[in-house]
Amino acid sequence: MCEANAYLIEGDEKILVMEAVDTVEPEENGIRLTSIFGDQKFIQAHIHSLALVDHNVFLKS
Repeated sequence: MCEANAYLIEGDEKILVMEAVDTVEPEENGIRLTSIFGDQKFIQAHIHSLALVDHNVFLKS
């Protein structure tokens, strides 16, 4: 499986926001994450970086 985990970076901390992320969609005031299970979460943040080999999405508010 190639899903990613999404983390919110706050200072030096990486906080897990969602596991098994399938879709990352930009919206006007942030990012909408959707998991392979259909769960959705809206985060007021932007993409900070992607670690594709490690399957991680890093977001920053």
